[in-house]
Amino acid sequence: MGIKDDAVEVRAQGWRTLAALHASIETALEKALQSAAGLSVVEYTVLDALSRQDGWHMRMQQLARATALSSSATTRLVNRLEDRALLTRILCADDRRGIYTELTDAGQKLLLAARPVHDEALEKALQEAEAVPELEPLVRALGALQAV
Repeated sequence: MGIKDDAVEVRAQGWRTLAALHASIETALEKALQSAAGLSVVEYTVLDALSRQDGWHMRMQQLARATALSSSATTRLVNRLEDRALLTRILCADDRRGIYTELTDAGQKLLLAARPVHDEALEKALQEAEAVPELEPLVRALGALQAV
């Protein structure tokens, strides 16, 4: 194995470690959010992303980027959340082709109830991951990113 191959393997191992950390955190969040609020992680992510917008609305393509979903998956997700009256769609006044997705009062209320559950589950998952020698450097790196 040459130097180039070693570099590829180091990056691949780093990616596998990152994927393992992500999976363990997402599993913990999914379980906590489903149990306490009836939300999936991606549903929570949509409500959270919308709540951080001035006016609580975003275009569908912005939501797709925020959730790392395809356009069609985002549309299906928005349909489900709209059926639950957690968000609504409104036409853009400037561009009739543009559609905004906006958080409803019920969506904001559910998000406010779910946020402490999310934050507590995230903190616990990170503490547990930090105790795993392979994951500990990544957890520390995440903490360093917050300080920047």
